[in-house]
Amino acid sequence: TAPATAMAVYQAARQEVKNFSLLVSHVLVPPAMEAILASPHHQVQGFLAAGHVCTVMGYTQYEPLVQKYRIPIVVTGFEPLDILQGVYMCIQQLESGRSQLENQYARSVRRSGNETAQRLMREVFEVVPRQWRGIGRIPQSGLGLRDRYAEFDAQKRFDIFNYAIAESTECLSGQILQGIKKPHECPAFSDRCTPEHPLGAPMVSSEGACAAYYRYRHRV
Repeated sequence: TAPATAMAVYQAARQEVKNFSLLVSHVLVPPAMEAILASPHHQVQGFLAAGHVCTVMGYTQYEPLVQKYRIPIVVTGFEPLDILQGVYMCIQQLESGRSQLENQYARSVRRSGNETAQRLMREVFEVVPRQWRGIGRIPQSGLGLRDRYAEFDAQKRFDIFNYAIAESTECLSGQILQGIKKPHECPAFSDRCTPEHPLGAPMVSSEGACAAYYRYRHRV
C-alpha cells in the first residue's frame, strides 16, 4: 500500500490539491524482525517474508538478518501452495542446519524489487520511528511524509500529536510475536479477545496468529 500512498501524495502535490491529507502509518518489517530476534527470549526459528511486500521492496534488506542471526527466511507468496512450499523450504533449511535467504515467490519477486516504486517512495517518504503494538517503539521502522509534503500530513495539519494508545494489560501479543507463547495460552483468548473485539495485533489482522488459532481452534 505504501507505493499507492506515495503516488497519491505525489499527484496531489503536482495538481495542487488542497483538501487532501493522510495519517500515514506505514511500517518497515525488517526492523521489527530484528527487534524480535534481538530478544534473548524469542523462540522464532524461521520467517516467511511477505511476497507482496518483497515484490515492491525486493529482499536484499533481509540478507543482513540471515547473516547476523543465522535464521532461515523464505520469501513466500499467498496462494495455499505458495505457503506450503514456503514452509517446506524453511523446514528443509532447519533440518539440514542451513540458514539462507530463499525466494519461493520467484514468479513475482526479484531481488531488487520494483525500483520505480522504490524511487517514488523515497521521494515522498522518510524513515521514522514507529510504535508497534505488543513490541514497543522501534527506531527506523516506519515511513512518514517528508517536509516538502507536510501540507498533506494529517498529523501536522490537524495537530494530533498528543494522543496515546492504551494497550491491554492482559494481552500477550508481544510474547506471541516472539514465539514464547501460543495464542491459546493467553487467558483472554477466545473469551475477552476475539476478532470482533480484539485486544492485540495478532487478533486484529485476519492473517495474525491469534485470529488463525481462533478460526481453526477446533482443528489444531
